[in-house]
Amino acid sequence: MRILRDIRDIPDTARGAVAAIGNFDGVHLGHRAVIDAARAAAPGAPLAVLTFEPHPREFFRPDAPPFRLMGPEARAHRLEKLGVDILFELPFDAHLAALTPEAFAREVLAEGLGLSHAVTGADFRFGRDRAGDASDLAAFGARLGFGVTAAPLALAGGRRVSSTAVRTALSEGRPGDAAALLGHWHRIDGPVIHGEKRGRTLGYPTANMSIDGLHPPRFGVYAVRVDVLSGPHAGTWHGAASVGVRPMFGENRANIETFLFDFEGDLYDTHLSVALVEFLRPEERFDGLDALVAQMDADCARARDVLEALA
Repeated sequence: MRILRDIRDIPDTARGAVAAIGNFDGVHLGHRAVIDAARAAAPGAPLAVLTFEPHPREFFRPDAPPFRLMGPEARAHRLEKLGVDILFELPFDAHLAALTPEAFAREVLAEGLGLSHAVTGADFRFGRDRAGDASDLAAFGARLGFGVTAAPLALAGGRRVSSTAVRTALSEGRPGDAAALLGHWHRIDGPVIHGEKRGRTLGYPTANMSIDGLHPPRFGVYAVRVDVLSGPHAGTWHGAASVGVRPMFGENRANIETFLFDFEGDLYDTHLSVALVEFLRPEERFDGLDALVAQMDADCARARDVLEALA
């Protein structure tokens, strides 16, 4: 999958694509329905996704609490798995935010990217002040030379699929419900960073990763599946992970610490993708290290049972 970020330098081979348009935070079942509609709209044309970085909500509300389900790297990985050929990841800046709906359709979609067809969700809004909708885009496309399809909203279990619903499920410690809306396990992706290395002294060496900028799931311990994406230990492992601020040690910066079962090796500076499978218990403070280790033993035993049952 090619990732193109400069609208002024789109190669001829990328022009004429059919593009699914949106933010695609989480790449949930609703997003997949839009991508599938794009795939069906123009068979034989390059399949593209048009999205923006930073997320427009981050641009307009930079001081708001973190809300994203995935960063750009994780989003790109997921889109590539869905067979997307081209990712147009355009910078969302003051110029783009100021474009009227008609100017966006002309300058970005028609002249900039040279789309042959654009596909959106039925509730799509675009342009300055979100003034344009899917019917407006269809009218502009008819004048500017590209087709437009509005995909119906996706439902799962009678509920509308949305990034907001996924966030709610994760905040309440329901990763299985989040997965039903996503169509895949919710994952936290990123590089392994150096921590305090306390886990080694407790017999539970962990791979630490930042969750800065991401919507935090409910703090606590999870059964997880871990993809090691790079380095000599690349592969899939089972494990247990703690998400939170480590109250036992007076920490206040949230992260995720993952213990991989039956693993030996160094994961520093490699990239992991940690899938939250089941919430086991809330984060808590213990009376001492012996009590903490005993609980970690119990957590890992339970996580093994959960994960083996899925195999």
